[in-house]
Amino acid sequence: MFWSAALAADSTPRPTTLDDAQKSATNAAGWVEENWSTWLGIGLRIALILIIAFVLRSVVRRAITKLIERMNRTAQAVDGTALGGLLVNVERRRQRSAAIGSVLRSVASFLIMGTAGLMILSALEINLAPLLASAGVAGVAIGFGARNLVTDFLSGVFMILEDQYGVGDTIDAGVASGEVIEVGLRVTKLRGENGAIWYVRNGEVKRIGNLSQGWATAAVDVQLRAEEDLDQVRAVITQVGVDMAKEEPWNERLWEPIEVLGLDAVYLDSMVVRVSARTMPGKSLGVERELRWRIKKALDEAGIQLVGRPLDPELQTDAVDPSAGVAAPSALANPDSPQSAAVSPIAPDAGPAATPSATVPPPAPK
Repeated sequence: MFWSAALAADSTPRPTTLDDAQKSATNAAGWVEENWSTWLGIGLRIALILIIAFVLRSVVRRAITKLIERMNRTAQAVDGTALGGLLVNVERRRQRSAAIGSVLRSVASFLIMGTAGLMILSALEINLAPLLASAGVAGVAIGFGARNLVTDFLSGVFMILEDQYGVGDTIDAGVASGEVIEVGLRVTKLRGENGAIWYVRNGEVKRIGNLSQGWATAAVDVQLRAEEDLDQVRAVITQVGVDMAKEEPWNERLWEPIEVLGLDAVYLDSMVVRVSARTMPGKSLGVERELRWRIKKALDEAGIQLVGRPLDPELQTDAVDPSAGVAAPSALANPDSPQSAAVSPIAPDAGPAATPSATVPPPAPK
């Protein structure tokens, strides 16, 4: 009963005789025989695409890794030498090369495997136009939703590729400043002057001031009395620079002789002499402190006195007259004067006789 109902419900034509069954089997075998070569060709093509893609991906990634290792070995070879101390920071090179290698490997894998996937879909005779259109729309939607993340990533890639800064550099990123301790594709870590660690998103950095590239300038202002001999001051400061350039470690940190630029400002009772020196990057503050120390000692030995910083011209006011707060002389200041007696209060228990000065005089006789 059940099988009869199931056969009645099935509308698929079925062979009712042996000849019909044999004919159906022959047609299926013929169809398979006609299409097996096509299937085999498609399968071999897909297998070949996958093999080539994996081999190419492995070769490219290995080549990138070898290149990064060679860059690290080059940085380690010059570490400890004078050239390495001036031009190369091993940790900076290592992190920069690792970040670049990671980006290159990811891009290579994405391009190779993405191209292989499209070739496989094309081999299966699938229309790629709707798929690519849908992927483009989805990519735009995802990119719009994660635009901050994409901005941070792209900014980090260009910062690393352009070598704008690296580990060990002292930078001013606008939102924060300090020494770079880690460079990432999305976030840069800075160590501030007070020891705080700042996490700065690369997409938020609009400008970067690198204080550790090329060279730095140490500037010292020396304020002296206006009557000091300028020639003597120049000779003393120049000798300080010569002596300092001969001693360790200042002979390596000073890249040019210390120069007395001249008068930077002149006031009524003082003058400011500007002293400048070109130093190794990141060492200007130490050179300035040592230079101030030596100049102060040399000027004291030469009998040249320093003076304090002048007041800000915007904050200066006219001298106050000491007599401005003194009241003018008054007759009321003397208690024995008639004016004081006239304005003195009358005691409540005193009669008219007690205050003769306050009584009304009698009328004059006619």
